[in-house]
Amino acid sequence: MTALQVLSTRPKRTARLTRNSKLFKSIINAIRQKKGENIISLDLRKIPEAVADFFIVCEAATNVQVKAIADAIEEEVKKATGEVPYRHEGHQALQWVLIDYVDVVAHVFQSETRKFYKLEEMWSDAEQAEHDPA
Repeated sequence: MTALQVLSTRPKRTARLTRNSKLFKSIINAIRQKKGENIISLDLRKIPEAVADFFIVCEAATNVQVKAIADAIEEEVKKATGEVPYRHEGHQALQWVLIDYVDVVAHVFQSETRKFYKLEEMWSDAEQAEHDPA
């Protein structure tokens, strides 16, 4: 099952999150701690067919860094909110790791993989925000 197919097979909550939610902030925080680059959030709340409220997208230089960022996201979110991911994909290849928290989905890419899939272009009608590194 591809990463995007995974998103269409899980429940969606009815409560809407904001960029100020603990979940959102803890994901951004974890990415910054592990030096993730080009951190972008896509606000999908106004898109009816969207599978989540937010996508958070970042990139890493190596598969080791992809793993470190993905692991840090799961640890930080669990510590801050007590939540565990509904699902995660890509931990074997470490080219694109998707961590699904239902309302927020984190995408950790290797740089070349991000350029290939162009996720931000696929959701170009979403409001984008850049998140500076720490």
